[in-house]
Amino acid sequence: MSFADLGLSDELLKAVTDSGYTEPTPIQAGAIPSVLMMRDIIGIAQTGTGKTASFVLPMIDILAHGRSRARMPRSLILEPTRELAAQVAENFEKYGVNSHLSMALLIGGVSMGDQLAALEKGVDVLIATPGRLMDLFGRGKILLTGCSMLVIDEADRMLDMGFIPDIEEICTKLPKTRQTLLFSATMPPPIKKLADKFLSNPKTIEVSRPASTNLNIKQYLVTVASQSAKRDTLRRLLDQAEVTNAIIFCNRKTTVRDLNKILKQAGLKSGEIHGDMEQRERLAELELFKTGAVNVLVASDVAARGLDIKGVSTVINYDAPWHPDDYVHRIGRTGRAGATGTAYTFVAPDDAENIQNIEKLTGQTIERLGTPAKAEPVETATPAEEAEAPRRSRPRRAPRADTVAPAVEAEVLAEIAAKPKRAERPRRAESELVQPVREDRPRREERPRREEPVAAAQREPVREQRVETRRPEPKRAEPRRARQDDDTPDTGWNGPVPDFLSAVIGG
Repeated sequence: MSFADLGLSDELLKAVTDSGYTEPTPIQAGAIPSVLMMRDIIGIAQTGTGKTASFVLPMIDILAHGRSRARMPRSLILEPTRELAAQVAENFEKYGVNSHLSMALLIGGVSMGDQLAALEKGVDVLIATPGRLMDLFGRGKILLTGCSMLVIDEADRMLDMGFIPDIEEICTKLPKTRQTLLFSATMPPPIKKLADKFLSNPKTIEVSRPASTNLNIKQYLVTVASQSAKRDTLRRLLDQAEVTNAIIFCNRKTTVRDLNKILKQAGLKSGEIHGDMEQRERLAELELFKTGAVNVLVASDVAARGLDIKGVSTVINYDAPWHPDDYVHRIGRTGRAGATGTAYTFVAPDDAENIQNIEKLTGQTIERLGTPAKAEPVETATPAEEAEAPRRSRPRRAPRADTVAPAVEAEVLAEIAAKPKRAERPRRAESELVQPVREDRPRREERPRREEPVAAAQREPVREQRVETRRPEPKRAEPRRARQDDDTPDTGWNGPVPDFLSAVIGG
C-alpha cells in the first residue's frame, strides 16, 4: 500500500514524497482513511510508529476548505508537553508546505504576546498544552465554539501528568458536534472512561498490543553491582563502535545535571534536557543533538514521550524507570520509522521490583547481561568507599554481641545473688541494692578467673558502704543494742537515773 491509496490530495502527496516517505506505517494506513471519512478514532500504538502523521496528514486535507476567524481556531490539538507540541507544529509546517493553513503554538515558556497576536488573526490549527490553554480561556482571550476537530495526543501521558480534569473541561467548551481523535500508547481504565464519555461511536485502530515494545529494538538488562558502578559501565557502553549517538534517561533532574557534567569532563560531546530548563534552552539542546553537534543527550522523562529524532542508535536507562509505561516510551526514542536500535537498562540490586513490573506490562522477558569483565575494579569504586566498608560492617556486628552479653551477665548475677539470699535472709533487700553496682561493669563476668577471687573480698565492703549511705538508721541502733546487753530498760531516757526515783514512800 502507498500513500496514494489512502485518499490524500495531490498537493499533500507531493509534500509527503518530498519528505522521503513512500509507504504508510500500519497506524497511518488504518487511521487516515477513517479520519478523512470524519469518523471518531481511538488509535493505540507505541511511540515511533508514525501516529503523529496519521492525524496531521488528514487534518491538512480536511481544513483546506474553509476560513478561520479571529480568536476562534478551527481545530485543536492537545499535547502533554511543550516539546511534543513543537514537534507537531514542525509536522504541519513540513507536510502543509503546499497548503495555506495558518497555525499557532500555545505553550508555556514562550512569550504570550506573540501567541495572542496569532490568535487575533485567526488560526486553522491551534496546538496547545492544557495548562496554557486553560489560562487563556480563563482570561477570555480565546473561544472554542468554532472548533470542529479535536485531537488528544499521548492520552496516557496526560493521565500521568494530571491533565485529565483539564481535558474534560476543555471538551465541555467545544461544540458537541465535532470530530474527536484520541491517540495513546496504552489504554488504562481512566483513558477508556474518557473516550466513552467524549467520543461518538469511535473506530479503534490497534496496531500492536497495548504497552508492547517495538520489535526493531534489541533490549538488554545490564546488571550493576551498585549505584556507584553505573558510571564506569556507562563509559564502556558508550565506547562501543555501534553506539553512534545515545539518549540516557535518568529518574531525577539532579542526576541528569551531574551525569552531564561528568560526561563533559570525560571529553564526550554531551548535552542535557530536563524540566527545570527554559523552553528555548531545551529546544536549543534538542537541535544540537539532531544536528550531531552533541551525540549524547542526558534526559529526564520530560523528553521520553514523542520526541521524533531520526537515527538514534542507542537508548540507555541509567535509572530503571519507576513506572513501567515510561520504559515503553523511553526506548521508543530508538528504532523509529523502521530503523533498528538498542536499549540498555541498568539494574541495581534495588531495581528488581521495577523490572518485574516492566516485564509484566510488556509481556516479554528482557535478556540479562552480566557486568562486563572490566567491571570488577568498579565495585571498589573509590578509596573513600573502601575505607568506609569496614566501618560499616563493625556497627552491624556490634548489636549481635550486645544482645548476648546481657543474657550471660544476667545468669551470672542470678547465681551470685541467690547465695546471699539463702545465707542472710534479713539482707535480701540490701543484696538487691548492690546489683546495679555490678551492672555498671558488664564485661567483667567474661573473665571468671579474675572475678571470683575479688568477689568475696570486694563485694561485701561495697554492700556495707551502700547500706550506710542508703539507711542511716543502723548507726543509731548500735548504742541501743549495747545498753540492752546491760539489762537496762529501753525507755528512751539516755541520762543517769536520779536517787530520788528509787526511794520508797512509807517504807
